[in-house]
Amino acid sequence: MSVREGRSSLSKMGILAAALLLAPGFAKTAAARASMAAPMESWQQQTSQEAQDRAQEARDREQEKRDREQEARDREQEKKDREQERLERLEELYDEGREALDEDRYDEADSKFTALADMNGGQTDAALYWKAYAENKLGKRDSSLATISDLKKRFPQSRWKKDAEALEIEVHQSTGHPANPDNEGDDDLKILALRGIMQGDAERGVPKVEAFLNGPGSPKLKSQALFLLAQNGSSQAREVLGKIARGQSNPELQRKAVQYLGMFGGQQSRQILAEVYASTTDPSVKRAILKSYMIGGDKEHLFAAAKSEKDESLRAEAIRQLGLLHSPEELRQLYKTETSNEVKKDILQAFFLSGDAKFLAEAAQSEKDPELRRAAIRNLGLIGSAEAKDALPAIYAKETDRENKEAVLNALFIQGNAHALVAIARSEKDPELKRTAVSKLSIMNSKEGNDYLMEILQK
Repeated sequence: MSVREGRSSLSKMGILAAALLLAPGFAKTAAARASMAAPMESWQQQTSQEAQDRAQEARDREQEKRDREQEARDREQEKKDREQERLERLEELYDEGREALDEDRYDEADSKFTALADMNGGQTDAALYWKAYAENKLGKRDSSLATISDLKKRFPQSRWKKDAEALEIEVHQSTGHPANPDNEGDDDLKILALRGIMQGDAERGVPKVEAFLNGPGSPKLKSQALFLLAQNGSSQAREVLGKIARGQSNPELQRKAVQYLGMFGGQQSRQILAEVYASTTDPSVKRAILKSYMIGGDKEHLFAAAKSEKDESLRAEAIRQLGLLHSPEELRQLYKTETSNEVKKDILQAFFLSGDAKFLAEAAQSEKDPELRRAAIRNLGLIGSAEAKDALPAIYAKETDRENKEAVLNALFIQGNAHALVAIARSEKDPELKRTAVSKLSIMNSKEGNDYLMEILQK
């Protein structure tokens, strides 16, 4: 009803009331009073209902707005998830292809690297190299040369180009007969010789290994040579590893060198890794460095990356590695200054990895954002400590958000905390929440839970 219509109704009732007042015997006539009161009461009810309807419409519009915002967030998250799945698939194909090569399953390697190259990801040039390598091993000389040509044409600045050209020479020099997978030729003998020299006289062996790494040998054999350096542990070997880590060879050897430097440990290795991290634009190399920081116990550089890294996935990786290093102070500082809810969720996940039930319990009770409280609750449920088990019932008692209460029940279920679930089921007045607690108990198969279920049946 509009304001004008409301005024019109009031006017009509005023006229009716005046007419009744003027009617003979009005004061003595109960029927007259009732006839005046009825329209007034009807109007009041109608006005009250309209006010309720308008309030409900406002609530509905607000809920629709929240739903649209949530849908937008969900679409954005789905987009991120799809991209993450794609990246994981690329990495999976590469690892599977390399494993097939190491086990001389060249047909399978060819298939994996063909699929990887077709996906046009960041490792397409590497996929083309290894595809050509597998084709050569299978005796497919023409296909191998065509793949090498494709690599050189599409990626003229690729760090795999040098290896591809060495492979191209090898293919041209071959006899045209299918290669014997068990016969690696002179390079295989060189690796054996290098191993012997490194074991007997490392000072002479390190320069020989470095020369082999810079030569035309296959990346597979170069990887074995790099491992000989990592086993040595001398400052001379570390220096050569540093050169490879800085990008002197192909990206695969670079990542392996980064990994070995992390195993070396020490200030010199950390400094090399920090320099490489600052200079490279390759996310896979940066990710390898973050893992090496963790292996070497380097909280300082992990903390710096977690604060300043612009790439969201790399920042999340740095936070995750801090969690694995059990770095509660660093994580607390990050959480305190962070403004992004998504990054805060990563930090809460890291607290789970570090086993910090105390902070998760604090976040679950003090965090203003319900979604972040829910994330803290979920991670708390993954910790089986006594502190975590005691915290969840206290959180449930104070929580007002129904979805978060359900998250607590699920966390207790994951913990196997039947005692707390029984206590909640006994005292919970909300029938739906009580039903949820009982449904969790019904599949836990615990004695205390089963005893409570029997009580329900006997009522």
